[in-house]
Amino acid sequence: MKKMKSLLIAAVMFLGVSSTSAIAQTKVAHINLSELIPLMPELKAANEELKKMGEGFEKDYQAMANEYRTKAEKYSNEAKTAGDVLNETRGKELQEIEERIMNFRQTAQTKLSEKEVALQTPILEKARLAIQKVAKAKGYDLVLDSTPGAGVLMATSGDLLQDVKTELNIK
Repeated sequence: MKKMKSLLIAAVMFLGVSSTSAIAQTKVAHINLSELIPLMPELKAANEELKKMGEGFEKDYQAMANEYRTKAEKYSNEAKTAGDVLNETRGKELQEIEERIMNFRQTAQTKLSEKEVALQTPILEKARLAIQKVAKAKGYDLVLDSTPGAGVLMATSGDLLQDVKTELNIK
């Protein structure tokens, strides 16, 4: 029993030492992407394009809101003399305008988000490629993003995915 404990302890110590030496051989670097990306000139152009798109949406939104206010004010002033049927029709019309405005805002926000992703994707890809190039030139195996909450950007060490898939008989 004592021999078993001794062997177990020796095995744990051996595995700990061998894994530590493997980690020690890996060259790791870091970069703060939240500092790098704002420095890229492409980001300024992307932000300008987003700003123009947002201003266009804001102009359209204001026109719709003005139309609603004008009609609501007019209908309110004429409500006493318009009659129940006309007031009901006007109420429905105002409700439809409200719905159009809400739908417009949601659609505009979605389009702005999609455009932001479309504009930022090539910027991030350019940064990633530059990081890879520099890391390879300097002999780094791993590059970590030091932005709080970020993770691994590049790994040149062996990928075990295919081997594990083979082991598990996953195709």
